[in-house]
Amino acid sequence: MDDFDGTTTGRSIDIELGGQEVITIDLDNLDPNPEDVLDVLKDGQCKIWVWTKFAGEYWRRGYLDAAEKIAHTAIECTNCLTFRSNGMVGYLPPMYSLLANLQIACARKAPKLILPDARQDILKDERSKEEFYREAALHLNTADRVASESGEGVSPTLAFLTRGIQQLATRSMDDALRSFEGVLAEKPTNVVALLGKARILYARRQYKDALRLFQDVLRYNPQCIPDPRIGVGLCMWSLGDKVKAKAAWERSLEVNPKEWAAQLLLGIESVNSSRGDSVTESERTHAIFYGSKLIEQAFKANQRNAAASNALSGLLLQMGQKVRVCVQADDVRIKTCRANNTIRRYFVNTDEGYLRAGRVSHADGAIAQATKYYTAAAEGQPKHVVAAIGMAQMQLRNDEIPAAIHTLDTLLQPPKPQRSLEATVISDLEQEKARARELFERVYKNLDREDPRPNGDISTRIPNIITEDMDMYAEIARLWQGENIDRMRKALKEALRISESTGQVDPRLLNNLAALQHLEGSYPEARVMYENALTSASTLTADMVEGITTSILYNLARVYEDQGEETLAKDAYDKLLSRHSEYVDAKIRQAQILANLNRHNDAHELLKQCLVSQPNNLNLRAFYTHFLIRANLHRPAKEFVFATLKDHDKHDVYSLCAAGWIQYHQARESRDSSPKAVEERKRGFQRSAEFYEKALQLDPMCAFAAQGLAIVTAEDALGTLGGAFPSPSLLANAREALDIFGKVRESLNDGSVYMNMGHCYYARDEFERAIESYETASMRFYNSHNVPALLCLCRAWYAKATKDQAFQSMNTALRYAQMAFHIQPNDKATMYNIAMIQQKCAEMLFAVPAAKRTLKDLQRVIEQAAHAQKLFASLANDKSSAVPYSRDIADQRRKYGDNMLRKGDEHLATQKQYEAGMQARLEAARKKRQEEKERQEELERQREEERLREAAKVAEERRAAREQAMEWTREVRMESDEEKEKKPKKPRKPKQDGASGDEGEPKKRRRKIRRATSEQGDEEQAAIFSDEEDVERPAKKRTIKKRVVRDEDEDEATGPSRKKQFKSKEMLSDTDEEM
Repeated sequence: MDDFDGTTTGRSIDIELGGQEVITIDLDNLDPNPEDVLDVLKDGQCKIWVWTKFAGEYWRRGYLDAAEKIAHTAIECTNCLTFRSNGMVGYLPPMYSLLANLQIACARKAPKLILPDARQDILKDERSKEEFYREAALHLNTADRVASESGEGVSPTLAFLTRGIQQLATRSMDDALRSFEGVLAEKPTNVVALLGKARILYARRQYKDALRLFQDVLRYNPQCIPDPRIGVGLCMWSLGDKVKAKAAWERSLEVNPKEWAAQLLLGIESVNSSRGDSVTESERTHAIFYGSKLIEQAFKANQRNAAASNALSGLLLQMGQKVRVCVQADDVRIKTCRANNTIRRYFVNTDEGYLRAGRVSHADGAIAQATKYYTAAAEGQPKHVVAAIGMAQMQLRNDEIPAAIHTLDTLLQPPKPQRSLEATVISDLEQEKARARELFERVYKNLDREDPRPNGDISTRIPNIITEDMDMYAEIARLWQGENIDRMRKALKEALRISESTGQVDPRLLNNLAALQHLEGSYPEARVMYENALTSASTLTADMVEGITTSILYNLARVYEDQGEETLAKDAYDKLLSRHSEYVDAKIRQAQILANLNRHNDAHELLKQCLVSQPNNLNLRAFYTHFLIRANLHRPAKEFVFATLKDHDKHDVYSLCAAGWIQYHQARESRDSSPKAVEERKRGFQRSAEFYEKALQLDPMCAFAAQGLAIVTAEDALGTLGGAFPSPSLLANAREALDIFGKVRESLNDGSVYMNMGHCYYARDEFERAIESYETASMRFYNSHNVPALLCLCRAWYAKATKDQAFQSMNTALRYAQMAFHIQPNDKATMYNIAMIQQKCAEMLFAVPAAKRTLKDLQRVIEQAAHAQKLFASLANDKSSAVPYSRDIADQRRKYGDNMLRKGDEHLATQKQYEAGMQARLEAARKKRQEEKERQEELERQREEERLREAAKVAEERRAAREQAMEWTREVRMESDEEKEKKPKKPRKPKQDGASGDEGEPKKRRRKIRRATSEQGDEEQAAIFSDEEDVERPAKKRTIKKRVVRDEDEDEATGPSRKKQFKSKEMLSDTDEEM
């Protein structure tokens, strides 16, 4: 065969085969199936340009798969031995370049995102744009490598254009601009390079330069596809000349009536023009109709066009066709326009699709989904007005008022503040809510002040009118709802007071006040208010009484139920159901009452009836999931909750948390230790963590999801073995989980939080703190009737007793185990625990010395150990199909107990001997102490008698001394009187002048007498109570006698009245103070 294996004649190619046979293939009539063409090309061993020609023809006709198959076959045939011998490998770079362009062409129709939650347009089996772009880059790199190895390659222009288109498609604008400018440097009129550069300049908002390039393309090739008139119109529109922009698009539609870009742009322009203020109603209707028609035509022309999907979904959303909008929204989020279309990157992106999906979910009431979509749209375009308003509305629905205000403030404030009346109004309303509360509070305070004006004009009576406005106080209560319960209650009480003053109490106020009391646990007060409200509601009109009484009666039944009066509650629910047979909430509560009475089958039937009537009620499905879990029906619960997530709401936070718990429970309870089971257990823990994490993404304030994730963290369930064996990081994970539980406890007042904190403390060997947490959960929340809490307490006390070797702690563990067994007498695991603890008690006492135990305790633990032997024997011989323990271990414990109890008599004898010896020693010591006590008492008695004798002797001596002193006093007095009678009288001295001298002298003498008598009395007193000998007493009497005589000599003129004061020394001494 010669060098030319194929010739072209018009629109056909002649291929020469071996044996001088020539086959002519008409390029205008190619079979969509390229198998025949491939056989001919293989047999003819055609050159690369022939393969490229056929691949290009198939690509031009839209048969991309056939073109790609031809290109790959050409590469395979060229790499075979025969082609290598002909030296054709060096001609492969053009084929790789063709493959790169084919991948880029496929990417134009491929979805940008593969949505896992698409509701209508499911594209999970398709490839994304990113995959096609990666393959295109791979082919281009291969072409460069082969060209460098062989020295043969594509033309630089083709290489730069292909590389530039690929870079433009992947948003590498700088690299793409350099590639296009490299082409234009050699060929300034290259249309493809000019279009690519114009698009980049347009994206950079260099509209004038982009307009010039689009006009150059139009001048060089008026029939160019894609039409440069589209780009001209976009630049004109951006420059403010909308008339010329519309004219350019209309001309494009005339030249290319089947191209969708001009139709779409003109349709959008027509719809937007209908919103002008100067447009008449007829013009508006015509513009909307014409624009809708063009947009729909553009979508039909290319149903994988994101821009058309976005515009059409907006129109359908206005018309209320939510299902069709959902389809278009999915299209907008996952599809993009053709890569070579001018408006692709500038007109629409995935944010618009998220926005449309958010609006549809918002209209359907799917708040979680709407929040997700609005958030995604706002993240893509932070200053998008509709996205920000939608996200703020969702935050308001979730009572996140500060977050809503922040979202709107971010939109309205710099940088790039947006002018939106709607956002301004919403922000002002939420900010004014706080302002309204402040103003109401100010008015309320002013109303308490009395008006000092005495007249009765209207200005004086206005405050009284406002004070009696019941609606004002009801509005105040509404404003404080969720913010301040006390102020809300205060406002409702004022409204109730006003209502009572009218003579007809509004039952709604009583119902709301009772609900507040109910939520705070004041059940008696709430019950009285509900009953009064029910009585007041009977006086309302017929159209109002039914709805109000239904709500009040349901609340009253809940109070009965919370007070433990289940009979009254059941009667109330029956009464409600007699009026409204499909009142699901009442049926749910009846099912709960039946479940509390262990009538699980009846409760199950009642819940099934509810599900038949309302299968889409998420609250009902949540309670049914809870019921199945509490009834230990974990497999049906798993199937049901997964059905809820799949068929009803995949973003239901409760179902996600329930699914996470079920996965965790199944993985934790797995006892299979095989490698496959361990791996499956690890996957179960991981799926549990994923469910909890997804719930937290949807509701960051979900305390249950946070707690579940903390549990997985605490148990190191995501470790290398999925928690099957202890992990070195267990203590660190427990500390981290404790921090999370501490935060959860602030928002979730539930016993499970304390239980989980106890688990963490237990994992850290902090048994005292674990016991404290378990006891808080058991007593405060479960009234000591929760079996898991009691068993956890038993485990913690058992661990503490084992660690401290404390017999009392082991007894406490046994007590909690017995309490749990009393509640669930058929629980064989608890029975096994009791037997184990009883045996451990005996083992512990056998190991301690006799001095640290008592015979009574030893006898009791031996009896308990004997009872444990019976339990172990019963457990080991249990013929049940599945038991929560190992029969072999139970039998081994029984045998161990037999060996241990054989030493029981020996321990008893030793203990009796020890206690008998201790008792004898105690008696001897007690007797010795008694004898010593008696001896001390006798000594004390003797000392007391001696002391009394000494005291009597001293008293007698003192009495004798006093009598002798009195005798001496009488003798001295008698001697003194005799001396006075014998002594002659002296003449009276003449009276001196001056009253002061006459009066002062007696006073002076009296003072002298007092001093003398005082001295005499002291000396006599000293003599009376002194232990000195009587030899000294006469001398003292002589001294005193001389002194008395001397005083008498000086005072004899005073007469008998003064002598009366000196009858005796004893009298003078006693009356000294009176004188």
